[in-house]
Amino acid sequence: MVVTGNDLKKKTLQNYLSREFEMKDLGFLKYFLGIEVSRSSEGIFLSQRKYALDLLQETGMSGCQPVNTPIEEGLKLCVEPNQVSTDKRRYQRLVGRLMYLAHTRPDLTYALSVVSQYMHNPREQHMNAVMRILRYLKNAPGKGILFTKNVNHQSIEVYTDVDWAGAVDDRQSTSGYFTFVGGNLVTWKSKKQNVVARSSAEAEFRGMALGLCEALWLRLLLQDLGYLSKQPIRLFCDNKAACDIAHNPIQHDRTKHVEVDRFFIKEKLDDKIVELPKIRSEDQLADILTKAVSSQVFSKFLDKLGMCDIYAPT
Repeated sequence: MVVTGNDLKKKTLQNYLSREFEMKDLGFLKYFLGIEVSRSSEGIFLSQRKYALDLLQETGMSGCQPVNTPIEEGLKLCVEPNQVSTDKRRYQRLVGRLMYLAHTRPDLTYALSVVSQYMHNPREQHMNAVMRILRYLKNAPGKGILFTKNVNHQSIEVYTDVDWAGAVDDRQSTSGYFTFVGGNLVTWKSKKQNVVARSSAEAEFRGMALGLCEALWLRLLLQDLGYLSKQPIRLFCDNKAACDIAHNPIQHDRTKHVEVDRFFIKEKLDDKIVELPKIRSEDQLADILTKAVSSQVFSKFLDKLGMCDIYAPT
């Protein structure tokens, strides 16, 4: 069991539990369910280095040639006729093992979102994509997330982005978001939208609503923990049309497909719960959750996300 809180409340809870159950205090958290926890003057670092190394060892990829990105730049996986089949059970097991790594590895999120769409009938190209993720792990198995101290610990920021009609099989769009609390990355998601969007603004608007729902949940969570945040949520979207629609009080034909999402976001804007600061496309962190980008862009955004490797040689 992991117990957290201030010293007084934590001690009170531990005393109560020790009266009810036979238990032992193991001290500061260091390892839990494959997640390693390290502390320093900079903050708390979470990684799954041992889990990643064990996975590479089990799959025989310990001596593979490493790569800098988990998915090849511009790659679009799809279902093609006459493709060579692969071992379905092995594919499912590998993807399942890799998905557990995504608890501390947001850099794997988009690649895993793509390969998990073919669990029912994987082909050779899909297995090759999984093998590339393993080769990327070889490059930095100890990479993880650093949580640093921040005075403004109640601030909530969301970066949302969408790859419009990017799926080759059905032309559905892929949404992605990163959420930050106090400047630290806390949640992330990459998911294909359920419907086909007729414009990029429509797809981006659905992505904004998805990210805002996550941020509102975090706001309520902070409130339950005793931190009533009065600061508006900062929602970063680089699509000008989607931001203009959010501020426009008039309903148009082009927005009728996202009418509910439009009213939802407009209500939060009017109540000063959320604001939409301008952001350049080259600064949109969620871009790596929606498409396969170059190694230079990928590396730049990982630094901004607070990802590092304390096990890497200096």
